[in-house]
Amino acid sequence: MGKLDGKVAFITGAARGQGRAHALRLAQEGADIIAVDLARQIDTVPYAMATPDDLAETVRQVEALDRRIVARQADVRDYDGLKEAVDAGVAELGRIDIVSANAGIFSSAVAEELTDEAWNDMIAVNLTGVWHTAKAAIPHLRAAGGGSIVITSSTAGLKGHANFVHYVASKHGVVGIMRSLANELAADNIRVNTVHPTGVDTDMIQNETLYNLFMPDLPEQERTRENFGARMGAMNALPVPWIEAVDISNAVLWLASDEARYVTGVCLPVDAGQTQK
Repeated sequence: MGKLDGKVAFITGAARGQGRAHALRLAQEGADIIAVDLARQIDTVPYAMATPDDLAETVRQVEALDRRIVARQADVRDYDGLKEAVDAGVAELGRIDIVSANAGIFSSAVAEELTDEAWNDMIAVNLTGVWHTAKAAIPHLRAAGGGSIVITSSTAGLKGHANFVHYVASKHGVVGIMRSLANELAADNIRVNTVHPTGVDTDMIQNETLYNLFMPDLPEQERTRENFGARMGAMNALPVPWIEAVDISNAVLWLASDEARYVTGVCLPVDAGQTQK
């Protein structure tokens, strides 16, 4: 028997990266999945975002685990469209017990050069999108008699970083959402927590923009994955350059499971000790 048998998990940003890893890990423990992803590009995001083919691959992998999945393209910035996707998933799968508010973007600029467009996109996806995700799911969690909301923040939700103030602001902001909802929803047996990863080995960090940001002193031909790993590793206490998406998925699984039935209002770092340095 799995830890999540009979449960349904709603996951945003599920087409690849951490979102796909969460879908697979929760499905391995018995959950059926409602998966949404924008699956198209945002102009201010400097790396290639997920595609409809990526979302289809998440569907394929979840179904290979003999679990049901309802997948829709939806934009977390658009509440009505997101709610429609969520409601369609519930109509087919019957309920929501778990929410993984995972969808997020990254970009960088020194503060005085950060454009309003980049700021607004970041806040709309990473902060307002989390609020929309929770708002769309709360009635279904109440109908199910309770559940768990897990919001993906970052070490940047616990400390400041230079050159991406908008990202840091968004990731601090979701902690405020979490703490407020943990109080507001406790009487309905709905637990709300955040996870705070260090760098995770996905397309969000493995791209030319991040390489240039972390290695401006190196010639372009030396801005490699290996040298980037050395820079990233210096930020962590444990001797690793980054962690794997499944490491965050395991934390999401624990927070979603009955093993964490009395855990709410918690910021859980999965950060290789980065916030201790």
